[in-house]
Amino acid sequence: MSLRLERTGAVARLLIDRAEKRNAFTQAMWEALPALLDEAMADPAIRAVVLQSAAPGAFSAGADIAEFSTGVLDPEWRDRNQQAIRLAQHKLARAEKPVIAAIDGDCVGGGCGLAIACDMRVASSGARFGITPAKLGLVYSLHDTKLLVDLVGPAQAKRILFTAQLLPAGEAHRIGLIEFVEDDPVAAAMTLAETIAAASSHSVRETKKMVRRILDGQADDDADTRALFGAAFHGEDFREGVAAFLEKRKAVFK
Repeated sequence: MSLRLERTGAVARLLIDRAEKRNAFTQAMWEALPALLDEAMADPAIRAVVLQSAAPGAFSAGADIAEFSTGVLDPEWRDRNQQAIRLAQHKLARAEKPVIAAIDGDCVGGGCGLAIACDMRVASSGARFGITPAKLGLVYSLHDTKLLVDLVGPAQAKRILFTAQLLPAGEAHRIGLIEFVEDDPVAAAMTLAETIAAASSHSVRETKKMVRRILDGQADDDADTRALFGAAFHGEDFREGVAAFLEKRKAVFK
């Protein structure tokens, strides 16, 4: 399997395992990713997900160009491919539980598209980032482009897309494309995921939804968000959090 899900305690690892092709994504891989992510979301024992390469050296070189260059000439295949990529990114960006990308080596094209759809990104100092439709005379979809603009702003997004250059990890960090640069990005991502897993899953889940509302254009509270705010005070996690504070112990959330 070129993609697989493994569980480590409360954290699931979604592994890209096609090292011989620099983890380039085939149509079958794009189509498989949403179901694996759904599996992690449906498991009550899982509280966070780390998306990573199964082997060091490359996160993902993007689409499998050999497959893409022939398949794209068929309008039906092209449409199916676009829909599969969009669904994979949509699922990542709107997954109920946090998803962290652990990035080593090249993170390019569709691979970078996967990374920017995650909630946070941890990269090695040797990682490189690029989104390169300008090298192929292509235009990225609005959803792809919005994910990038949401992270780095319009000017830096234009720079990345117009130039099609690969950015080193330090520069990617400076402009906000990634959040952390670490010697061991997988270990750092796992530590971050485990820290998140120890927090209130209710708070994490609903906060992620709130941020998504903002990114999708909502600018003020409505009846739903006001009700969510009030309901939290009657929740089991709130009772445990207050009890732990008063008893001077670490909260244990179910």
